Amino acid sequence: MAAEPLIIYLVIGAVAGWLAGVMVRGHGFGVAGNIVVGVIGSFVGGWLFSHFHLIHGGGLLGTVIGATAGAVILLFLIRFVRRRTLFQRIFQRRI
Repeated sequence: MAAEPLIIYLVIGAVAGWLAGVMVRGHGFGVAGNIVVGVIGSFVGGWLFSHFHLIHGGGLLGTVIGATAGAVILLFLIRFVRRRTLFQRIFQRRI
């Protein structure tokens, strides 16, 4: 893989992760974490949009929209898992 597509992919992931962190308040993970969430979210968003035959535009803007949607979904899932484990820890202490 050439360096230029990899850099573009990371920049789109960073932008998508940052946007998702802004949309889902309080769940940003810093620059490196936002890149990871954005890149994984771009896979999730791309899969969901193609699976449900939704069109999210073409080009750079469409890619950022799809990656951001996937990153938001991923952050909601992360929040759900964290809350659930915290709830289970509290609940188990009371028993």
